[in-house]
Amino acid sequence: MESNANGFDVIGDIHGHAQELKALLSELGYSRHGSGYKRSDRKVIFVGDFVDRGPAIGKVIEIVRSMVDAGDALAVMGNHEYNAIAFHTPQPREQDTSFRPHTDKNLKQHHETLKQISTPKLADAIAWFKALPVAIELNGIRVAHASWQTRDIDRIDQALRSHGRFTPEFLSLSEDAKSDLNTSIENVLKGPELQLPPGYSIIDKAGHERSSVRIKWYEDGTGRTYLQHHLGSDVVPDVKINAGDLATFETYHQDAVPVFVGHY
Repeated sequence: MESNANGFDVIGDIHGHAQELKALLSELGYSRHGSGYKRSDRKVIFVGDFVDRGPAIGKVIEIVRSMVDAGDALAVMGNHEYNAIAFHTPQPREQDTSFRPHTDKNLKQHHETLKQISTPKLADAIAWFKALPVAIELNGIRVAHASWQTRDIDRIDQALRSHGRFTPEFLSLSEDAKSDLNTSIENVLKGPELQLPPGYSIIDKAGHERSSVRIKWYEDGTGRTYLQHHLGSDVVPDVKINAGDLATFETYHQDAVPVFVGHY
């Protein structure tokens, strides 16, 4: 949580922990207002990831949505909201197949949400998720779930205008691993990742083998090794990065507008 951000309190990934959210809002001086909370002189900006993991996912959605609807908060989409949309959107030409496959891994990640929220309420929540922006810029600050990449945010916004808000037409592009839109969604909602050299891989905290690593997108990686430019605590090779591999990423310059993220 970050406070005093030009009249906003920025709250990151809640993941279904409603009791902790209510305690935090009370500590920050917010009072109950309907199903949400309110301060007359400040607002909250929620940085996404409301669902999955925690014991009170429905209550978190209720609080956040009530505050947004009442004008007491703003919210951006997290990768878990995006994943939920794709998980519950069937592919038009493939019977019983969703844009996010119902694999054991994906079912495990989404398990608590499926267990806790009824189908009608989840469908209503998904419709609300689709209305969330992927980034916000106002009052001299920027907010996005995982990173601020201007051209990626612009590409996502353009696709939303062209294909509708997370419609099957949009998802057919955003879930295509070869598309530019897929890269933009990955960068903004999940964080830019750099492909490791051939023969190298890491084991992430969930025990999955990965051939790419998260990077410090807010710094220039020129001349660094993967270990130096890695964002996280994974065991990463101390091998120098090829400068050409960094060309596709935007460095967030230190004199740019302050940016607030969650995710990590």
